[in-house]
Amino acid sequence: MSLSDFLQQAISRWMKDGGPQDDIILSSRIRIARNLQDLPFPILQTDVHADQVIQEVQKALASSAVAKLGEFEFARCRDMSQLDRYVLVEKHLISKDLAEQVRHGALALRKDEVMSIMVNEEDHLRIQVIMPGLRLNEAWQLANAMDDALEQQMPYAFDDNLGYLTACPTNVGTGIRASVMMHLPGLVISGHINRMLSAVSQVGLTVRGLHGEGSEAAGNIFQVSNQVTLGESEEEIINNLTSVVHQLIDHERSARRLLLQQNRELLEDRVCRSFGLLAYARQMDSKETLQRLSDVRLGIDLGIIKGVSAGILQELMVMTQPAFLQKYYGQELSPGERDLRRAALVRERLRLDTEVR
Repeated sequence: MSLSDFLQQAISRWMKDGGPQDDIILSSRIRIARNLQDLPFPILQTDVHADQVIQEVQKALASSAVAKLGEFEFARCRDMSQLDRYVLVEKHLISKDLAEQVRHGALALRKDEVMSIMVNEEDHLRIQVIMPGLRLNEAWQLANAMDDALEQQMPYAFDDNLGYLTACPTNVGTGIRASVMMHLPGLVISGHINRMLSAVSQVGLTVRGLHGEGSEAAGNIFQVSNQVTLGESEEEIINNLTSVVHQLIDHERSARRLLLQQNRELLEDRVCRSFGLLAYARQMDSKETLQRLSDVRLGIDLGIIKGVSAGILQELMVMTQPAFLQKYYGQELSPGERDLRRAALVRERLRLDTEVR
């Protein structure tokens, strides 16, 4: 299979479609945590309880209300290979926790991969919608519609005072996590990123790396999300996050303009060096690949590099991860072999847009 064919089959919509503010916002995500009434949380559930949750979800997915929201494929984690589970993690469609929940975990995935429902992860249900660009409201409307459709079929664990009950106390209340994945090279290069992120944390938001909690911000990519789920409505949570994100966008654009005005030659050198390394390097680890891709994407957005699609950062930040590489090449690879194949894949991907040899 050619890389072009593989891309068509393997790349999710959030990686290839454009959206509002997509020069800085790579994706918007809404995640809703829910548990079923009268059943123990996953951490305490038996095999019987886990199977009961799965049966309830499968029955709900077959309802007409859910059918209106798209066509879903359902699979238990035990019926997927470890490699396939980790490809889904790298595509941001499931969590690492679910990938490791082989015994009880399951997944419902909409055909276009915009929406997924994780079953028996930390909570019985994790409804997720992920869209390209700044589309939090649109993602919320879709996630909320699925939440309503499922609640018609399955009674949720709910308290009149606390709201929706979840395994982790920080999710109690609305159970909603709204997040945006942001590319902020201007703020990083100019040295202003720490001040910006400190300010964000003071308004009830949290900042994580590329793969969420516990991950580093590789490739100048940061995930900004709400911390509070109790005492605020879903709309308030989304509006607060959107407001702060717009401010970060303004600061990032300002930083990029200043870099062009004050250090254009140094910036062009940085961008072009990274492009040259990606185009010709014979081996490259994942951390350097993400950093070089970040530089190239910045160069594309600023008009320094032409003829390369802007979506290359989203595509390759996923495709150059360990599981995805092994899926593409169809074999298990050692770390050293992955570095070689990663560089080859990047060169091949660049050739789809350019005449680089």
